Amino acid sequence: MSRDSASNPSTPPAQPPIARRDPTSTTLHGATLHDDFRWMRDKSSPELLAYLHAENAYTASVMAPTEDLQSTLYHEMLSHIQETDESVPYRLGDWFYSTRTVQGSQYPIHCRRAAANTDLNAPFDPTQPEHVILDVNRLAEGKPFMAVGDLAVSPDGSLLAYSTDPTGFRQYTLHIRNLQTGADLPDAAQRVGSIAWAADSRTLFYSTEDETTKRHDRIFRHTLGAPVAEDALILHEQDERFNLGVGRTRDGNYILIESASHTANEFRFLPADDPTGGLRLIAPRKDDQEYYPDHRLSPHSGGLFYIRTNDSGKNFRVVSAPADAPGREHWRELIPLDPDHPLEDFDLFHSFAVATRRKLGLPTLEVLRFNSDDTLAAPVPIAFPEPTYSAAPHVNRIFSTDVFRYSYQSLVSPPSVYEYNVARAHAPVPIGHSTLLKQQAVPGGFDPARYASERLWIDAPDGTKVPVSIVYRRDLFHRDAANPLYVYGYGSYGYPLPVGFSPTRLSLLDRGVVMAYAHIRGGGELGDAWHDAGKMSLKMATFTDFIAATEQLVAQRYGDPTRVAIEGGSAGGLLLGAVVNLAAAANKPHLFRVVLSHVPFVDVMNTMLDASLPLTVAEYEEWGNPNEPDSFATMLAYSPYDNLDCLKDKPTPAMLVKTSLNDSQVMYWEPAKYVAKLRTLKRDATPLLLHINMDAGHGGASGRYDYLKEIAFDYAFLLTQLALPAG
Repeated sequence: MSRDSASNPSTPPAQPPIARRDPTSTTLHGATLHDDFRWMRDKSSPELLAYLHAENAYTASVMAPTEDLQSTLYHEMLSHIQETDESVPYRLGDWFYSTRTVQGSQYPIHCRRAAANTDLNAPFDPTQPEHVILDVNRLAEGKPFMAVGDLAVSPDGSLLAYSTDPTGFRQYTLHIRNLQTGADLPDAAQRVGSIAWAADSRTLFYSTEDETTKRHDRIFRHTLGAPVAEDALILHEQDERFNLGVGRTRDGNYILIESASHTANEFRFLPADDPTGGLRLIAPRKDDQEYYPDHRLSPHSGGLFYIRTNDSGKNFRVVSAPADAPGREHWRELIPLDPDHPLEDFDLFHSFAVATRRKLGLPTLEVLRFNSDDTLAAPVPIAFPEPTYSAAPHVNRIFSTDVFRYSYQSLVSPPSVYEYNVARAHAPVPIGHSTLLKQQAVPGGFDPARYASERLWIDAPDGTKVPVSIVYRRDLFHRDAANPLYVYGYGSYGYPLPVGFSPTRLSLLDRGVVMAYAHIRGGGELGDAWHDAGKMSLKMATFTDFIAATEQLVAQRYGDPTRVAIEGGSAGGLLLGAVVNLAAAANKPHLFRVVLSHVPFVDVMNTMLDASLPLTVAEYEEWGNPNEPDSFATMLAYSPYDNLDCLKDKPTPAMLVKTSLNDSQVMYWEPAKYVAKLRTLKRDATPLLLHINMDAGHGGASGRYDYLKEIAFDYAFLLTQLALPAG
């Protein structure tokens, strides 16, 4: 099918709605912030809802000529997805657990099969009868949205604690299911986050959130059958920067409760077999220090906590400490700080450990076996074959095991699960070798040999080298800059942008789009130092890195300078808003042609000045506190909403801005206000569309088919604006 010639992206078929302007102002530190659209914060307002529906109607009218293309893309993407599938089963107690999907069903089904014998390293027996423990499709019946939060099976395997969110607001209700009968017990709690069972399978610990700020500030203890209203409050975190979470050590011996901000934390613990006992502190919190414990019984030293900590440097080291004296004064170093390779994770087992490090921005896995004196032998790396990829520990619930499972994928290789033989003497493969357990099937004629991936290092304006991952289809790639270029970015919270496989991406690659993923500062690709170099007073580096990456990709002829599309979501939407403004201010308004912005954090100043909103106070450690003059000036310099005037009367990219009415992370009014204000400034005919999912939250649609349709909608907009063929 060829692109509909009747569709002209420069002349929308209808006029957009005009939002009422009601000027308000905020004066702070000698500066005045003007806001004409603050009234949109009233979610109950009939005027607001009418306006949002009008925006959706306008977007639908502009996108109407692409409906055939959307359908083509949807079915194309669907053809590359194995609709009926099952995950690799993993052992927990006397059962093997897995998740499967069924063709035509929107949601996963959680199942288990009995283990054939008591040997925890015995293989899975697929002939055992399947037991469905949670069918999310049943939970979703009659609801436009359904998300499952935490899942925890009791140690004896008889009960399932799980939480559900039917709106997208990330407000979860705790349920407990009897796995013998399949019935939910009357025990239920509201606004629940993390959950953990005690060893008796009758006591459950859970966190709850504050009703206004959604900060997880309390930990309760529930006894099965007792009224939830009588649950014991065992910890209340008063500091508004900190959130609470509860979990359990891998060996099952201890309940762990973490209190964490963005830059500091502390852990309390109690024996899992003594759930009514008192909490003990491992080490008190210190500013700019983090630590993450797990536990192992040593034949020589009794119980030891093994702790990954950044107390001596941002790249983390590993120490141990006795469980009966875990304070910092008793910490003994096991793995020293590596100044070049950040230690991102440390997975502890009875006879070995696995260190996840970042080397040149890529994850590596190193296996370290315990010596007889509880020291660790030299690390043995697990090798990976491609220039850019993602690798991470998979589900490893058994503490005393001889194997380690990990996942691997890349921009051209589908997700795979491997089992690495650490110490099993009589295994079919030698010690130190990996066995592929499953690779995600990609039907529809996918051939990985048709695609290539690369990793480049571009120069930021200050000379810093910034990694960029690239993927394209070999036979459609032309180094004469004829290809359209797509650049994705995030760059916040120390989150490493994953370099993974996406079957939906094939719809762009197969039309000749070169796709690049910029690992800009503010992310975590090169450890905490990379994060620190792009946050707070240094946040502008995130945006200038992205602009430099785009310009150098074009200069190196990876893409057509007139056909550059960019995409990002949440803090990545902040990135997009900031770089569009910066490009216009630098007289480069044509740098970006298409912008796909999802749930964008664009109203930085108004949000961060409102301490009652979810996330605000805790995120002072990411963005800064605008009540302080220096932070105020820094944030004001890049806040997209407050700098839109630089786009006045200048060419603007084609923009599709998407949000959800029930978003609890970035409130719907941020993108709505942003679009309304931009409409008062732009004079060109490029489309500016706002689409609001009225039944979802921060992640968009919850059903997998509905979500696929959202991607098809996005790609139809992108392809049309880049003047690419439909098929």
